[in-house]
Amino acid sequence: MRKRKFGKSGPELTLVGLGTWAIGGPWQWGWGPQDDNDSIAAIQAALDAGINWIDTAPVYGFGHAEEIVAKAVKGLRQKIFIATKCGLVWDENKKISNNLRAESIRREVEVSLRRLDTDYIDLYQHHWMDDNTSVSESWGELIKLQEEGKIRYLGVSNYDVPNLEKCKKIAWPDSLQPPYSLLDRGIEKQILPWCIRNDVSVLAYSPLQNGLLTGRFDLAKLATDDWRRKSPKFKEPQYSQNIAKVNKLSEIAHKLGLTTVQLAIAWITNRAPNTFALVGARNKAQAEANAAATDIILEKEIIAEIDTI
Repeated sequence: MRKRKFGKSGPELTLVGLGTWAIGGPWQWGWGPQDDNDSIAAIQAALDAGINWIDTAPVYGFGHAEEIVAKAVKGLRQKIFIATKCGLVWDENKKISNNLRAESIRREVEVSLRRLDTDYIDLYQHHWMDDNTSVSESWGELIKLQEEGKIRYLGVSNYDVPNLEKCKKIAWPDSLQPPYSLLDRGIEKQILPWCIRNDVSVLAYSPLQNGLLTGRFDLAKLATDDWRRKSPKFKEPQYSQNIAKVNKLSEIAHKLGLTTVQLAIAWITNRAPNTFALVGARNKAQAEANAAATDIILEKEIIAEIDTI
């Protein structure tokens, strides 16, 4: 399975990683009900297929995703690179807010270590910016945790270039986790070039555009509490416009003997020398299909055809 170096001096990671947003189950930004046995089977199938890293977050199901990850990788910890996050916290009413104050980060990392049943976290990331906390405080706390051995690598999610620069002046970020897909290329103007220049790995989340790029998406089948029902991308006219593009992409995939999912994942991993695709899976079959995309290499002519669409 194809791998590339993580960050400037990190380990070799598979080009596809397993995301756990959906397996957290119901919450404000959940994907509807999820069977825990299916989640564990999906994680174990991904690992059996050769994927060697998993990304999660405390807020996914209010801690549930981290707990499921711990159950699925029990006995395999030393072989798996685990990434989680901090900065999205919730109160007794499960109202979520941003908090990257040092004392909050320290509380979060201790709870995540317990949920994940581990002594260390491979990659610890700011989940979103906290405009009420300076980068020197929030990023500085991650450095302290790294020095203490609680975390190994430092990353951010959903940051722009100015804030990446602020981090870099204090300590080099190993990775950025942004939304990136065939249908969402916002990072290509400034963020991706900055990451390439600075040897910062790009862990692209939502490479399947929240299901649209599966080639078999059905809006009517979404759970009533699925967050996508509130998203503009799933409302007209944007929804029909995106589906029309996906249908054309599916024709290319079929011509190559691939699924639309595999084409979308491979496009990410072939896009730049530092891009990884972070793909969710809710069952064993999805995990196996996603992993199969890791070794696909797209020719320049195919990429040009995709760009035209």
